[in-house]
Amino acid sequence: MSTNKFSELTGDYVLDPAHTRIGFIARHAMATRVRGNFRTFDGNAHLDFDAPPRSSGRLTIQAKSIDTGNRQRDDLLGKKFLGVDDHPTITFVLTEVERSGEANLEVTGDLTMRGITRPITMGFELIGAETDPRGALRIDFTGSVTINRKDWGVHWKAAGGMVGPKVTLQFDVAVIRKP
Repeated sequence: MSTNKFSELTGDYVLDPAHTRIGFIARHAMATRVRGNFRTFDGNAHLDFDAPPRSSGRLTIQAKSIDTGNRQRDDLLGKKFLGVDDHPTITFVLTEVERSGEANLEVTGDLTMRGITRPITMGFELIGAETDPRGALRIDFTGSVTINRKDWGVHWKAAGGMVGPKVTLQFDVAVIRKP
């Protein structure tokens, strides 16, 4: 996408939860992968493609909305890993955006989980931008980052196995520009 096209996308956006997936992949017992996602979240952003450092945004995930397809595991992950009783939300606050290629962005922000805040940087690819039937501009991005869960105080080990320390966070994001 050309710089001029990117400029046309500058504006204030709200996350479209119906077309967004926030997921994760973690290794269990160092052999199998557990995949899951969060069902409840919201967010907004000001995206400035003429001056990406002026962009800002916030994502709030309800930690108890974790879903791996197994209710018993979800309850365990929520309580033991995410500490949902004391820390009901996971947040990401955007602090910096840089263009990196024709349709790519490097996004840096503060990820807060279990009351611990650490900076992370992840790559995003602009998948598409179009006006929907209602006349609203929609942008789709995809990106991921691998984190070490121990950096956020998640040290718990299960009796029957162990979850690897690396967790890949996956984002398929759709945002709608506010009028």
